[in-house]
Amino acid sequence: MEAVFKTDTGLVRAHNEDDGAYASNNEGQLLVVVADGMGGHQAGDVASRMTKELLMKKWRESEPLRTPVETEQWLEKTIREINRELYHHAAGNPDCQGMGTTVVAAVCSDQYVTTGHVGDSRIYLMEEDEDGNFRQITTDHSLVGELVRSGQITEDEAMHHPRRNVVLRALGTEVDVKVDTETIGWEPGSCLLLCTDGLTDKVQGDEIGLEMQRENDLSGIADSLIRMANDRGGEDNVTIAIVRRRKGREGGGDQ
Repeated sequence: MEAVFKTDTGLVRAHNEDDGAYASNNEGQLLVVVADGMGGHQAGDVASRMTKELLMKKWRESEPLRTPVETEQWLEKTIREINRELYHHAAGNPDCQGMGTTVVAAVCSDQYVTTGHVGDSRIYLMEEDEDGNFRQITTDHSLVGELVRSGQITEDEAMHHPRRNVVLRALGTEVDVKVDTETIGWEPGSCLLLCTDGLTDKVQGDEIGLEMQRENDLSGIADSLIRMANDRGGEDNVTIAIVRRRKGREGGGDQ
């Protein structure tokens, strides 16, 4: 597998509350994570950074995951443990009260991808076929996400809705959290894209898909998508991770 991670503060905000990383284990499995922090006094930075660091630490300490069921159980258990650590950290540190973060994470192997997520950061899959099928495989835990699913507004209207930043589920805000997990298959040449809403509030899904089809270099794709979001205002931080299952013999990557 090959992977890239990029984050950009954008054109308006003074600091970046997004974070993320990727790392492979000795079995060639790759964990990738993207988090979008929220909270005053830069507490969002703390929440997203802690989520990344704790998830990567637990990944380094874990045994290889042999089945989709085992992988889903590990990802759900780990994210819920991190949620409790964030919650108790906020409770014990006045500067961090009210902090929270979204998280999207994926464990990628040659056979399958297992995802776990909380919040409105997203994961998309670009399939390696003649149609270049591109689809969102997570469900936004947000107010506008619920409005879209119930048919009250369209996807386009959601991008401009005044309450589009209202998240209904996040890490660190409650002592326990529900984590959505799913396992999908992917073919050699397929790509997984993880991103924060700094991208999807500005660039529609079909535009992201076209950009991923247009260029082969993962770093170039990430740079282009960040540039598109910034060209349209850049009011938010933008963070992107892309993983591609190589055709032929596999290798691992680290960050």
